[in-house]
Amino acid sequence: MRTAYNVETVRTAERELMARLPEGALMQRAAAGLAAACADLLGRVYGRRVVLLVGSGDNGGDALYAGARLARRGAGVAAVLLAPERAHSEGLAALKRAGGRALGIEGAERLIEEADLLLDGIVGIGGKGGLRPDAARLAEVAERSRAAVVAVDLPSGVDADTGEVRGAAVRADLTVTFGTHKPGLLIDPAREYAGSVRLVDIGLRAVLPAEAELEALQHADVRRLLPVPSGESDKYRRGVVGIAAGSARYPGAAVLAVYGALRGGAGAVRYVGPAADAVIARFPETLVSDRGPKQAGRVQAWVVGPGAGDDASAVAEVLASDVPVLVDADGLRLADRDAVRARTAPTLMTPHAGEAAALLGVPREEVEGARLASARELAGRYGATVLLKGSTTLVADAGGGAVRVNPTGTAWLATAGSGDVLSGLAGSLLASGLSALDAGSTAAYLHGLAGRFAADGAPVGAHDVAEAVPAAWRDVRDA
Repeated sequence: MRTAYNVETVRTAERELMARLPEGALMQRAAAGLAAACADLLGRVYGRRVVLLVGSGDNGGDALYAGARLARRGAGVAAVLLAPERAHSEGLAALKRAGGRALGIEGAERLIEEADLLLDGIVGIGGKGGLRPDAARLAEVAERSRAAVVAVDLPSGVDADTGEVRGAAVRADLTVTFGTHKPGLLIDPAREYAGSVRLVDIGLRAVLPAEAELEALQHADVRRLLPVPSGESDKYRRGVVGIAAGSARYPGAAVLAVYGALRGGAGAVRYVGPAADAVIARFPETLVSDRGPKQAGRVQAWVVGPGAGDDASAVAEVLASDVPVLVDADGLRLADRDAVRARTAPTLMTPHAGEAAALLGVPREEVEGARLASARELAGRYGATVLLKGSTTLVADAGGGAVRVNPTGTAWLATAGSGDVLSGLAGSLLASGLSALDAGSTAAYLHGLAGRFAADGAPVGAHDVAEAVPAAWRDVRDA
């Protein structure tokens, strides 16, 4: 599992580790890893032109020491000092001893345009807001240049803790981060600025707390969560998921939610709603009822809302049940907040940014620009686990703790019905006994992986994603 920690926690851990080490040892570890990553990216170091964009403080020091290492290997290294009087003095001296040179921002644009590699050491992880005008101008030139751009710890101008980008920022091809990931490296919009991310071990893991700010599941973590039937299993022991979805206008939402549920490992799927004929025609194994959720029969979890239109009664009946419930799509609009908060069984809400914005009473752009804060706020307001769908899917638990960020997926998943498949899949995992946090994050992982497999770089439909879930499941299981 990959983890990310906020700036305050990282700073505290760095101070504790530095107290155990010789002076400057931690920075030298970071600089060595940074220089090695740059050398790997360049392929050949000798004769290459490297430009360092250096701000004040330790971030600039990392860049200067790494530049010195590259200069000793034959690169032509020039440091552009945005604040010469506050540049890291020891790092600057090391660069000059290695044959590098330093200059102010005058004439920097030409150097950037001619560089093979740019090292962004303008602002460290404590930076807030966008870049100042001089730095913003250099970042713009860097984006236009042919050079590879490597960010030191975090692209300058993005918020390390929140993933927000409030102004001009550096767009990196590679970010070399030290000790641990920072939340902004895993959450959009900042993640888009980071490029590929390489983690350099500087010994910080030993002094970081057990609970992180963010968690990103990997194959091994998901494999441990996947339900596996035993010789004693029957359909009820494996879990029965109820689907209350669809309408005369949107019967396909019911079909797709059932499809996702059938791929999610539950022993049986019960469907309640006006799209029964469409569901049975596509999936004859579905158990269909026309008596409403309360009279549908035994289930271990409910999914309510996809394509439901204005059927508030079904949403209310499902929320009144004593089993885990997933609320999606129209169900989010129809769900009474007090009814959700009063539930004793787990609730998983799965909005996209527009739905989350409506529930929070803010513009959609606010949710998209502050995804982490929005997911936490919504989970707190409703006392529910929230899966915020989007370019980076986040799962925030009602009780706080680490937020899960999904590392799989593809932009091709932005297609009608894809969310219905995800809801059915997550509901099936809820019925199998997973917690709301585990069911949501496992479903997001499988769904994203299935999207990759189904698309393979080309347009894909929601039914293709559902069809690819078994391949994603096997890929995780066999890794």
